[in-house]
Amino acid sequence: MALPTNPWQALWQRLPAPLQNRYYLTLLIFFFILIFLDKHSLWTQWRLHSAQSRLESDKEFYKEKIQEAQQEAEDFELTKEKYAREHYYMKRPNEDVYIIKEKE
Repeated sequence: MALPTNPWQALWQRLPAPLQNRYYLTLLIFFFILIFLDKHSLWTQWRLHSAQSRLESDKEFYKEKIQEAQQEAEDFELTKEKYAREHYYMKRPNEDVYIIKEKE
């Protein structure tokens, strides 16, 4: 049994016919590197895109929360007395306060 002089020759002969063409093989290796190994691979781009989408949705959520907080602050400025009476049970002199709790 004769051993091939080049050990890669046996491996090269086992490849399918299109992959034996060095240009196809070069393109295949190039695309593999671009898709999986590169710093800007498709996997990395997909993760960055999903992170960007998540951050944009968070941004919208927090914008809504800020608007709600600003609205509550405006309402509070208009109804300080009502807020103090309801939460801190404050009252005017010579006034009685009755607390009625509703059943939920």
